[in-house]
Amino acid sequence: MTTATHDPQTEADAWCTPKPKRATGGGLRSVGTALDVLECFAVDSALGVSDVARRLGVAKSTAHRVLTTLASRGFIEQDSQGLYRLGLHLYDLGMLSHARNGLRHAALPVMQAVAEQTRHTVNLGVPDGGDIVFIERIESVDGVRILGHSGRRQAAHCVSSGLAIAAFNPDVDRARREAGFPPRTRGTVRRVEEWEEALGVVRQRGYAVLHSGSIAGASSVAVPIRSQGRAIGSLSVFGPTPLIEADVRRVVPLLTAAANRIARQYQS
Repeated sequence: MTTATHDPQTEADAWCTPKPKRATGGGLRSVGTALDVLECFAVDSALGVSDVARRLGVAKSTAHRVLTTLASRGFIEQDSQGLYRLGLHLYDLGMLSHARNGLRHAALPVMQAVAEQTRHTVNLGVPDGGDIVFIERIESVDGVRILGHSGRRQAAHCVSSGLAIAAFNPDVDRARREAGFPPRTRGTVRRVEEWEEALGVVRQRGYAVLHSGSIAGASSVAVPIRSQGRAIGSLSVFGPTPLIEADVRRVVPLLTAAANRIARQYQS
């Protein structure tokens, strides 16, 4: 019997992977099951039929049928040991979604300018429920590389971008409250009272600062990108805490001007 294999890097980053989004009603059950199967690969790089069936609570025959169908369309692929992995067609579609994102398209040249001005890693974040997904990142031009390809999805309470967006987006605020505030590091918001206080500070200042929220010893500063007053994204800088702490006053006006420019270009 084939069983799941674990990628050490994938497991290390499992805390920032998405949780399956199960439908609460409506829609085609077969399509929902297929999507649930794909969600199983959010943490594990390879799974067998039994693994998928057990996780979804369905018969092995059902899991096998769905896996076979997805493999025939290139969404997943099967290796020589009989384990399934995400396929290249899914990667192609993901890259198309990434390339065609209008906010990213408007933000990229502005982000490059901010990276040159600040010398810090620059992130573009967008909300997804109670999480923040970083759809574009420009690494520090000074070679201070902490994130790399990890941490693309983060719980909103763990990152300054989440605070900056939730302070001006009631849907993100509500979704995070419903999901709770599981701790990540010593700087992570842990209670609803802390969350409310943090959002109040952001609304007063217009920007968010978070130290050791997702990675110990690292900090970030974020400003919201707003459309008609509502935050649709965030622009942030990230780096080692000593560098960010010493640079907050300088980077906030740069980020604010850049976020306003992105919003204008995105809406035009």
